[in-house]
Parts: sequence; C-alpha cells; structure tokens
Amino acid sequence: MEGRVLILAPHGRDAQVIESVLRRDGMECLVCGDGAALMSELQAGAATVVLTEEVLAGGLDESQRDYLEHQPAWSDFPFVVLAMRQAVRRSERAMVSLQELGNLVILERPVNPQTLMSAARSAFRARARQYASRRHLTDIESAKQTVEQLNADLESRIAERTSDLAGANDRLMREIGDRERIQSKVVQSQKLEAIGRLTGGIAHDFNNLLHAVSMNLQFIMRLAEDKRLSDYARRAKESVDRGARLTAQLLSFSRAQSLLPRLHEVNTMVGNLRELIEVSVGSKVQVHVDLCADEAWALLDGAQLEMALLNMAVNSRDAMPDGGHLTIRTRLLEGADGKRRVQISVQDTGCGIPEAIQSKVFDPFFTTKADGEGTGLGLSQVYGFASQSGGSAEIHSREGEGTTVTLQFARATPAAESAPAAPSQNNGATTSSKRTEVLVVEDDEAVRRGITEGLRLLNYSVREASDGESGLRELRRRMPDLLMADYLMPGMNGAEFIAAARQIYPEIPVLMATGYADMAEVERLVGVQSVLKKPFDLETLNAAVGSELARCRVQA
Repeated sequence: MEGRVLILAPHGRDAQVIESVLRRDGMECLVCGDGAALMSELQAGAATVVLTEEVLAGGLDESQRDYLEHQPAWSDFPFVVLAMRQAVRRSERAMVSLQELGNLVILERPVNPQTLMSAARSAFRARARQYASRRHLTDIESAKQTVEQLNADLESRIAERTSDLAGANDRLMREIGDRERIQSKVVQSQKLEAIGRLTGGIAHDFNNLLHAVSMNLQFIMRLAEDKRLSDYARRAKESVDRGARLTAQLLSFSRAQSLLPRLHEVNTMVGNLRELIEVSVGSKVQVHVDLCADEAWALLDGAQLEMALLNMAVNSRDAMPDGGHLTIRTRLLEGADGKRRVQISVQDTGCGIPEAIQSKVFDPFFTTKADGEGTGLGLSQVYGFASQSGGSAEIHSREGEGTTVTLQFARATPAAESAPAAPSQNNGATTSSKRTEVLVVEDDEAVRRGITEGLRLLNYSVREASDGESGLRELRRRMPDLLMADYLMPGMNGAEFIAAARQIYPEIPVLMATGYADMAEVERLVGVQSVLKKPFDLETLNAAVGSELARCRVQA
C-alpha cells in the first residue's frame, strides 16, 4: 500500500494519461475519483500523489488540511502538481493551497512524459527515505522500550537480590551473635571448670594443713593444765573452723564436695524456708513466693539447696540497701529434649550488675561488695552445687532494674524411700578386754600423726602406713578391726587401695578420711556413711569410727 502513486485529475482524460505514463515506468497507480477518495487512500498508505492544479482551485478541505498538519515527525508527504500554463493566473486560494501542501514539485503542462516519470520517481524515493526513517525511529523506540524494560527488570532483580543479601546478612549477624554468645558461655564454663580443678587441688592440701593444726590444738585443749593456754588453743581452733568452712565453699564450687542427694519437693522446701529468708533479709525487703501449681520433685541435696537460696537472698538484700522486693519462683519447664525440669529463680529489684562483669559473678572470690563485706564465694558455691547436682545456674541482670538468678534441675518422680537404720555409736572399745585396732593409711606425716594420736587418746589400738603398698603389707600381716585411709596418696589412691584391701578381706570395715576426693568413686566403694571429711575433731572421729564399726556388726 505504501508503494502506490495516487492520482487525482478529475477533468478529461488527464488521469488515464498520467496513469499510463507512470505504469510504463513500473509504478503501481491508483486513480481517485474525488478528494474524499484521495484522503481515504492516502491514510491507507501511498508513496506520492500526482494531482492537477484544478483540484486546488477551491482550496484544501478540512480533512486534507488536518492530515497535512498532523503528520508524524518523520513524515513530509511529497506531492507532484501538474500546473496550468503560466498565462493563466492562479487564484489566491490556489496559491494558499500550494503552500499548504508543503513538499511538492510543480510541473507545467503540457508535461513531457520523461519529466513526469522523473518527478514521480524523485517523490517516490523521498517517501521511501521517510519510511526508512520511520522504521529506524520505530526500531529506536522499540530498543528504548526494551532497554527500559530490561533496566526495570534489572532494578527489580537488584532489589530482590539486595533484599536477599540483606536477609542473609541479618541471618549471618544473628548466627554470629548466637555463636559469640555460645562461645562466651563455653569459655566461661571452661574457665570455671579450670578454676574448679585448681581450687579442688588447693582445698586438699589446705584441708590437710588445717587438720594437722586442728588436731594438735585439740590435744593442747585436752592436756593443757593452764586455763589461759586452753583458751588460746580454743580461739585458734575457732579460726581453724572458719578456714574449714571456707575450704568447704571452695570444694562446693569445684563440685568435689560430697552431696547427699534425696528426693525433695521443691515447693515445700521453699515454703518452709520463707520465714528464715524473711528474717535474713530484714524488714525493708518484702519477700514474695510464687510457687507452681504442680508438685516439683527433684533429686538433690536439700541442705545445699537451702544454703544456695539463703546465699542468693542475702546477695539480693545487699543489692537493695533502701529496701525492695524479693521474689522466689518455682516453675516446671519442658526442655527441647522433651525432659521436664524444675526451675527455681530468685529475683530482686536492686541496683543490678553491670553487663561488663556479669560473666565473672560465678568466679570464686569475685565480689561487687566493698572490701571486707563478702568472701566472693556465695554465687560460686551456688554454681558448684547446681553443676554437681546435674543442673545449671544462670544470671540475668540490668543496671538499675535488678537481678535474677535461675537454677534448673531435672524433675524426678516421687517414690517412697526407705530410711536406713541409724547405727549406734561406739565409745572406742569393744565389750571384750581386747582394744579395737585401727590401721591408718595416710601419706602426710603430720596428718597421720594427728589421727593416730587422736585414736590412741580415744583408747583405740593403732597401726599406721604411709602409702597404699605399705598399707597392703600391714593388712597381709594381720587384719585390723577398721581400715582408715586417705584418698590422694602416691602410687595408688585411696579408692584403689580400698578395692585391693577388700580383695584380701571382703568384709573389712572401711573409713575414708579425705580433704578432697572423687566422691562418686569413693561413695561407690565405701558408702556415704563411711566418708570423713577433713578437718575433723576428736568427737567427730570417735563418732565416725564407732558408727562404722556398729554398722558392720549389724550387717554381719
């Protein structure tokens, strides 16, 4: 359609002549009957229009003028006008119409056929270039739209990728934070474990020293005739007892103390302890107890739990010098492993603990109190008790808002426990004329001398050995009535020595005297009732020996 030549020559045979000339040149032509038909075909598409000047005599109509004025930017439609001879004067309206056509070639009639064909070809080529420009502009516009679409898609993908990266970064930061918190807890746990092993070793040697001092002070108190000397020894003995309590706290932190785990209903224990806690914290602190609805049974050492709660309550009181609220809660929780746990929390409204030092509060000897106002062993003892009982201890605090210490223990199933019959104590001598013989195996000479002299003072016959090997030789020589052994000794420890001794005499009564031991191993071998913790006094020694001898006679 766009390669056609439209012809408008309404008078005579002009249209047929023009058509025949152009067709000889190979052009496709269409003769239009009037202006309306021309406009209809022009809008459908054409290369050029050949028209006679007479058509313009009345001027262009509105549709023709509108078409010319609203051509696209690439279009300047070419016209070939066959004008009348110059002798004929053009009307003013015809002049205006020629100007309105714009891109035109005027040929004066009569026209040479070659001239007409040349003008038509020239107009055809001009229009072909315009169509080429249109295609280029269309391609450019299409490419622009494609680029814009690609840019939009790219921006959308960038936004999506940025969002994904931001989400991944957030997850990574959370994972890094979680990992740092876990690493911090692991490092803290390892540090506390290392300190625990160190304090356990120190406690053993310290207890041996205290025991030697304590026993010799008791000898002085018993044998001294001067009352002032006896008073000096008594005051020194009181200091030794304070040192023994300090060592017991160290052993509690190191988880080396001997616990007596029993089934306890925690709600009942907390309720029974409330009055003592209220007295301990004073009238300025209001004590609230929030107990869970169900029974909360746990297997733990009741005395140690009470001591831990009192320690935490006193710490809370010190953090609230102007008074406040102390809340003790119990809860039953279900862990991720499906096991139920008993949670005990002590919460105060005190000054709180700075975040920078919260990781140190379970360290032994660390305290936020002023010099001389605390040993720094209260929370470390709580931590040691919870860990040794198979539980955990955590602290959460914010400055100015208070502190919460939380203990968790495995929930136990209540069951009836049979209480063992308490063996009667012995005064040190049998009903026969023969004195009871005790074999003391202890590597520390000062401690061994103190124990042997104390037993002789209590009217026992004593043999002694400095290590496990010499102790076994004494056993093979003659069986004693009671075997008393230390735990940490060179060569073989006390548990190994007892195991070897019972291969010789399976029913021999055994008493373990130790300042530090693998209590689980000792209790498995000799039983809880047969462990005597250093330092001990003569009365405790006499009661322990008599109790073990009586227990063995009952079993026999």
